[in-house]
Amino acid sequence: MNYNFNKITDRHGSNSIKTDLAVARGKPADVLSLWVADMDFPTAPAILEALHKKIDHGIFGYSCLDESFHSALSNWMKNEHNFTFERRELVTTPGVVFALASAIKAFTKEGESVLIQTPVYYPFKNMIEANNRRTVTSSLFEKDGKWQIDFEDFEKKIIENDVKLFILCSPHNPVSRVWTRDELSRMAEICLAHNVIVFADEIHNDFVYEPNVHTVFSTLSAEVAENCVVSMSPSKTFNLAGLQFSTNFIKNPALRAKFKAERDKTGYDEPSLMGLVAARAAYESGKPWLEDLKNHLRSNIEFVRNYLAERLPNVRLIEPEGTFLLWLDFSALGYSDSELDDLIVNKAKVWLDRGTMFGPEGNCYQRINIATPQPLLREALDRIAAVL
Repeated sequence: MNYNFNKITDRHGSNSIKTDLAVARGKPADVLSLWVADMDFPTAPAILEALHKKIDHGIFGYSCLDESFHSALSNWMKNEHNFTFERRELVTTPGVVFALASAIKAFTKEGESVLIQTPVYYPFKNMIEANNRRTVTSSLFEKDGKWQIDFEDFEKKIIENDVKLFILCSPHNPVSRVWTRDELSRMAEICLAHNVIVFADEIHNDFVYEPNVHTVFSTLSAEVAENCVVSMSPSKTFNLAGLQFSTNFIKNPALRAKFKAERDKTGYDEPSLMGLVAARAAYESGKPWLEDLKNHLRSNIEFVRNYLAERLPNVRLIEPEGTFLLWLDFSALGYSDSELDDLIVNKAKVWLDRGTMFGPEGNCYQRINIATPQPLLREALDRIAAVL
């Protein structure tokens, strides 16, 4: 590899919620943080170079998209995801969660139902309820070490609750599934049959492990493309979350107008300048860095797999198909969910994401972020092993 992803960068005192909010959130001051889904690596050199160039220019006024950005994004989506779009279909937002909130307000009314598949990224539920909509859940279930969709329950919940919007997580966080084209098609068909609009959060789309293949939701059919918003961002791929920039593809002009109207009501209708600069550089020149990063992540997955087998055989790894977030099952140890979390946080002094944050199906699971130098990952597992 050309890039050293095992170099440790101290993030304390850098305004990082991952490290600098530990005490404020009731964690030990010396906790090792592997929870929130950002990476412990500097971003790609090409992105840093572009940002430094903009800093040297010295003017940070209002910004707009240009042809060079559109070309870079178009080439990336075509080459990496076999996806093409027209420029008018693109709507930027400060982030995918911002886009999600905009979609909830655009496509539903207060009191109406929005469907999610738990366990799932917890801001989904937070945004639904913060906007006075009703959360409806269809639980995923595990079979033979793989989390799956209960399609019968999925459709039943839609019918019984008159669901208006479905929020899809693809690839899925936290269970690390990369949904197959057939699985996506079945969900899409059910949603079309019952007039349910789909918001597809595809922020982890660049982290998929062979032989799995990510399918952009709107590529399933022309009819599906007219019934969805596909949201993604370079923030996960290139560790740019703090630059507040994401892209949303909305083919249907009526849906796009409603979405833009809700976004514009916030007064946030222009892209972040530094986010735009970083995204363009990422899509133009970030591929070599990303390929090395994915090799590092594969190495970390193999390390965790072997470590658990040797030292924590009763902790089960759900084999990841995508993302840089591993879903670990501690249920065989016999602790309650609260006891387990107390042991990991207060005894081992490791901050992971407790599984029940994603829904009750996450009982006795923990989510660990492996986008970190392997020495830190080893230290975290050593701390947990010493306590357990």
